[in-house]
Amino acid sequence: MFSRTWQRLSSVVLSLVSAPAAMADWELNMPQGVTEVSQSIYDLHMLIFWICVWIGVVVFGVMFYSIFTHRKSKGAKASQFHESVGLELLWTAVPTAILIAMAVPATTTLVEMYDTTDTDIDIKITGHQWKWQYDYLGEDVGFFSNLTTSQDEIYDRTAKGENYLLEVDKHVVVPTGKKIRFLITSNDVIHAWWVPEIAVKKDAIPGYINESWVIVPEGQEGLYRGQCAELCGVDHGFMPIVLEAVTPAEYEVWLVDQRAAAEAEAAAALGDFSHEELMTKGAEVYARSCAACHGVEGAGMGNVFPALVGSPIATGDMAAHIDIVINGKSGTAMQAFAAQLSEVDLAAVITYERNAWGNDTGDTVTPKMIIDAKQ
Repeated sequence: MFSRTWQRLSSVVLSLVSAPAAMADWELNMPQGVTEVSQSIYDLHMLIFWICVWIGVVVFGVMFYSIFTHRKSKGAKASQFHESVGLELLWTAVPTAILIAMAVPATTTLVEMYDTTDTDIDIKITGHQWKWQYDYLGEDVGFFSNLTTSQDEIYDRTAKGENYLLEVDKHVVVPTGKKIRFLITSNDVIHAWWVPEIAVKKDAIPGYINESWVIVPEGQEGLYRGQCAELCGVDHGFMPIVLEAVTPAEYEVWLVDQRAAAEAEAAAALGDFSHEELMTKGAEVYARSCAACHGVEGAGMGNVFPALVGSPIATGDMAAHIDIVINGKSGTAMQAFAAQLSEVDLAAVITYERNAWGNDTGDTVTPKMIIDAKQ
């Protein structure tokens, strides 16, 4: 038994020693971040850390000194005393002073973290299984942000990219030097919006709105990555966050581009698409929004996520298929995609599901049919 345990321990130690590259990313301390609040949090963390270190050094130093100096082998005898008022005052006063020393900077930092007044931009963030929705309040800009890591990477059919499970199709864009307030909630279960480098981590709770804020300093433009930090279901690890900080001028241009793209998307819903065009686009939409649950080949995942291959929904009544994709199905994991996908995307993905994997119904769903179904 001892021999097997020693062999296993040796194997673990050997693997760690022989893989320095894997250990290079190990970090024992928290990141400092780029914002003033993140620096305040880091400074508070280090202050409390060193206070705890010195408490440990003093307490264990006194304990080991006493054990070594007053050991029985040297003839030491225990002192007999009772109710030392001086000692009782000392071990009451010292911890009280330490707690006050920690409470003052902690309270100051907490007050700073929770001060969401005088904000320049408000962004509502809604968690979904498993993606994030962003709405820029008062700007007529809103979108869903989806994971772009391919299924081939996830299942090791191709090499994993540099930002494996950390890249999305649409970034949440904010200007530097402006105070941004985040209103965080959820559409289904509890999620958590977490971006370490800007020191924001808030639970997204159904029916409740949490607040947080950030000011990305000027000169700190760039990408800041995060993830959902609350176990929210089978694809919890597949809903990353990418916050892109840009200059105020670039932000204004981005807003204009977003509004123009929304208008173009609405206009596209009134256009004509061939069956082949819808199938091509539908395959892209399916891979992005449906494959995680129903499988790349539509084979499903047990009883929770049913197969689409030969299913009554995908091969039966087209109106019923459109309805379940648009409105979801109560009591199941099937979400409503009416707000998540455009009319063109909805028409394309339903067309794809009804004609892929041997379903071959020959049906073509048009964006106009989606518009009528929503009404």
